[in-house]
Amino acid sequence: MASLSYLFINRARFPLGSVDFFKAWGKRFFAFGELYKRNARRAKLIKLGAEIHATAEIGKATIDGHKEHLSIGAFSFIGKVHIALFTSVEIGERVCINDGVQILTASHNVTDPKWRHIKKPVVIEDYAWISTGATILPGVTIGRGAVVGAGAVVSKSVAPGDIVVGNPARPTSKKRCENLDYNPCEFLAENRAWLKG
Repeated sequence: MASLSYLFINRARFPLGSVDFFKAWGKRFFAFGELYKRNARRAKLIKLGAEIHATAEIGKATIDGHKEHLSIGAFSFIGKVHIALFTSVEIGERVCINDGVQILTASHNVTDPKWRHIKKPVVIEDYAWISTGATILPGVTIGRGAVVGAGAVVSKSVAPGDIVVGNPARPTSKKRCENLDYNPCEFLAENRAWLKG
């Protein structure tokens, strides 16, 4: 949602000269620096070949490899993560990926005398939440609305709505609700300054 035009068009409006008007514009002024940085990060990645929706938020991510392998859908938030793009990483809409997450798309074949790479794509479907410090290994699909717990190491695909924890990650007895309807980008203070005032 870092697109400045989106935020301006959808901004909360208050009567000119009111206390709420001045408070909202004060918050927006102080939030502008971070919004500008996130817009610049997204623009740089797009220029290098990534497909990133104008409403996606890109934090201080380290994204190595061929940027054309990356796609990120609308209203998704990517925090301070590391993504290794040996092959494709497809991130859906309204996904939240917290700080410290690693997304890996290649490993080495330990049975190969030449120790060659094995490359496999990663898919993270809509409304998935990848918690702090989790690791997503090559070839994994995280299903719609699934949750990966903090510090989990995911080596196998996660079914839609499943909540997985641990190393290796295993499903818990809990499931996420099916009718998800939220925007993780709205929780960011810089966006709230515009949308809520």
